[in-house]
Amino acid sequence: MGDSLALILALVFVELHGPTGQVLEINPAEVSSLREPLDESVGRHHWGRGTHCVVVMANGGFNAVAEDCATVLKKLEQVK
Repeated sequence: MGDSLALILALVFVELHGPTGQVLEINPAEVSSLREPLDESVGRHHWGRGTHCVVVMANGGFNAVAEDCATVLKKLEQVK
């Protein structure tokens, strides 16, 4: 058994919370952008009540979260 190469893959996730309190584990490498929802879009139920930030993913999907975008950005930067 000569030299062996060990490949270690580590995925780091950031814990966020949905507008109704559910836990979301987000892969920071897949985050494309953050958007603050307009008050009227929450009022018209486009986003659930309690949504303070929308996390747009690289695949075009999105996650509405209870944390404000400044907090989300801070959590994303802490894992880089």
